[in-house]
Amino acid sequence: MAFPFLTDRDLIEQFLKTRVIMINRAAIILKYKEPAIRWVNDSDLTDVIDNTEITEEEINNERTVYLISDEDAETDESVSQWVELNYLNMFQNELDSWITDESMWPQNLTLMLFYEWFDVECHTMIVDTVSDDPILDDEDDLPFEVLH
Repeated sequence: MAFPFLTDRDLIEQFLKTRVIMINRAAIILKYKEPAIRWVNDSDLTDVIDNTEITEEEINNERTVYLISDEDAETDESVSQWVELNYLNMFQNELDSWITDESMWPQNLTLMLFYEWFDVECHTMIVDTVSDDPILDDEDDLPFEVLH
């Protein structure tokens, strides 16, 4: 749909500003299941005062995205292998996002417990819609390329 008040140059500039680039990554996203939600509600001291519990919808509303190589996401088997190799880091990251005191975490963070607590979603179409703005480390404000 053309806009009569925009010139061809304006349209080209707008296109270049909003150009999207598919990147060579896939995304792993964990969906919290009932046992994990129960642990958060039983362990999280922030809601003791108002006596509220976090719901499944609330806890799964804002989730961490773990970027993996697109090769690791080619098949269900390769995703499963990646998860087996990396579940502990993800598990610890998720627990730490709620409770930093590791003594309050479950004792044995096994792969079986991980799958009891989380569903794993893999998304293979990752599009960078802000390609003119480099990816930065949130903590250091360094370009991603410098960090890796």
